[in-house]
Amino acid sequence: MTNPLLVPWTGPFGGVPAFHTIRVSDFAPAIESAMASQLTELAVIAENPAPATFENTLLALEKSGQPLARAMALYGVWSGGLSTPEFRAVETELSPKLAAFTDSIFQDVKLFARLKAVYESPGKAQLTVEQQRLCWHWFNAFAKEGANLDAAQKTQLSQYNRRIAELSTQFSQNQLADEENEVLVIDERAGLAGLSEAQVSSAAEEAARRGLTGKWAIANTRSAMEPFLITASNRALRERGFGMWTRRGDNGNAHDNNALVTELLTVRAKKAKLLGYPSYAHWSMSDTMAKEPQRALDLMFAVWRPAVAQFKADVLEAQAIADAEGAGLQLEPWDYRYYAEKLRKAKYDLDLEEVKPWLQLDRIREAMFQVALKLYEFTFTRVEGVPVFNADMSVYDVTRGGAHVGLWYFDPYARQGKQSGAWMSAYRDQRHLEQPISTLVSNNSNFIKPAPGEPVLLSWDDARTMFHEFGHALHGLNSQVTYPTLSGTNTTRDFVEFPSQFHENFLSTPEVLQHLVNAKGERIPESLLTRIEQARTFNEGFSTAEAQASAIVDMKLHLAGDAPIDPRAFERDALAELGMPPQLVMRHRIPAFGHIFAGGYAAGYYSYLWAEVLERDAYEAFLEASGPYDAQVARRFQQTIMSVGNTVDPEQAFRDFRGRDPRPDALLRAKGFPVPPAR
Repeated sequence: MTNPLLVPWTGPFGGVPAFHTIRVSDFAPAIESAMASQLTELAVIAENPAPATFENTLLALEKSGQPLARAMALYGVWSGGLSTPEFRAVETELSPKLAAFTDSIFQDVKLFARLKAVYESPGKAQLTVEQQRLCWHWFNAFAKEGANLDAAQKTQLSQYNRRIAELSTQFSQNQLADEENEVLVIDERAGLAGLSEAQVSSAAEEAARRGLTGKWAIANTRSAMEPFLITASNRALRERGFGMWTRRGDNGNAHDNNALVTELLTVRAKKAKLLGYPSYAHWSMSDTMAKEPQRALDLMFAVWRPAVAQFKADVLEAQAIADAEGAGLQLEPWDYRYYAEKLRKAKYDLDLEEVKPWLQLDRIREAMFQVALKLYEFTFTRVEGVPVFNADMSVYDVTRGGAHVGLWYFDPYARQGKQSGAWMSAYRDQRHLEQPISTLVSNNSNFIKPAPGEPVLLSWDDARTMFHEFGHALHGLNSQVTYPTLSGTNTTRDFVEFPSQFHENFLSTPEVLQHLVNAKGERIPESLLTRIEQARTFNEGFSTAEAQASAIVDMKLHLAGDAPIDPRAFERDALAELGMPPQLVMRHRIPAFGHIFAGGYAAGYYSYLWAEVLERDAYEAFLEASGPYDAQVARRFQQTIMSVGNTVDPEQAFRDFRGRDPRPDALLRAKGFPVPPAR
């Protein structure tokens, strides 16, 4: 019987994954078989006696490994969204094998020699711009991963990569275990004071799901815990919840990540040294827009300073509110969000809970579709009968001018075995080799599923995150590229967040806000829209400093060399050196920093700020024209940024859109921070 993971996708829209046919036991044999199959394909390329050409080497490489690509797309679905104990055992088994497989490709002397021959050939100048970029990509990837090392060094590198894969997998599984197993239980109704009816209902549903009859439960995820910290008036429960959330991976139990972090950082540093780089940060950033760590650090500190100054000013005002209420406390990190909302109310007569009735999940989704229509002429139409891996998912056919562009899958709710947070995935990248093949993209969230018939009400931050992840999906859907390696979101880390963060801007446009209605069908009152705009930069000091603390610590961790690091001490000392305000905690503490220890953002969390400079500058191009939906600017943005994938150097892509290099002034203005005078 053929393994379902190896079967070509069939059905409508160029074929779709048959999720319903797959069992966890299929993964290991399918992936091992697919790896062997691709190695056979690559051996044919490497052993080809004919002189190396683009067609018989680069194009052949692009066409290889299609069964593995399909299997790995589904492997990613299970890892992120359906991670059972059975699957985790498979993941633990496969992660070092996958690392060894990748090494065997990058360390293939004959294959690299053929790639190098094409890359250095005078005939390369006759190739298209996209083909030349593909040559550069593969030559650089092989060189960066050790193709120029000798045999003994390659063996050592493989050992490092294998261990990195094992540790990263274990880190992710530990973090998920703490998110699944830890929960804030509220025994008495008095503990619900301050929570909205929707929050109470969701907490009751979470408790019922866990068999906690007659109680309420707050899940240990950002989408559940952060709204609780904002609204709950019971300080003791806020402290308990905050402690549980910020100690993920740091509880001294079987799921503690500190020892893993120590070893992982040491192995990464040794790998970078072996490859000839001063640090892992230098190695990781060598092919990014920033190019080297100091440029990223300079940007982070330039924003850190005004952010902390603004945060400290906000803390003083929030403390004054607590004092006026007779709270008898000095603000702690578990207090700040609660009193910041009171401060927002006092300064702008705006309570974000007041906005929530208009932030219904279904209406936010429809508003995103309207933005996609205005900017890119995309139409989203729900389709039935396409297989999904969870009954709560929905699938949409995306068209432009009646022509099919791709499918968009939406997986909105938290569940057992699903990683926390929100993310975008591409099950299949757009390409145009022998024939056009459309993309399949998904957005995944962790909203608490409501009681039947109840709407899902989002926080403002959750709504903004939806627009962010949808921006990634739109990046994939807009792709018009020949080769899958360069397609869609397959760009540098500090560029890929540019399109996603750019689309966050559209949540607060009048066109979106006027589209949103509450349960009665009423639009947001103009007076409320005015107050939202007036409070636009409120709390930017907190949100920016919280994120940049994480980004700076990430960079310092990966600049520190190969001496063993005590994560708790390193975090404490690094934050003290930064002058971290006591009311603030890193957005991602080290033992739960999945982005950098399990998610591919090592020495790369700065990317969000780097990309924010790009997107704020780009958004101002729209404002300098007729507004956020200016058709001419949108067309240029689609043609120069959204459709080109990695076929153009990111710096050149931005220049093609803006006519110049990016400037940070727009970012500082958007956050309400002072803009230094021009030199």
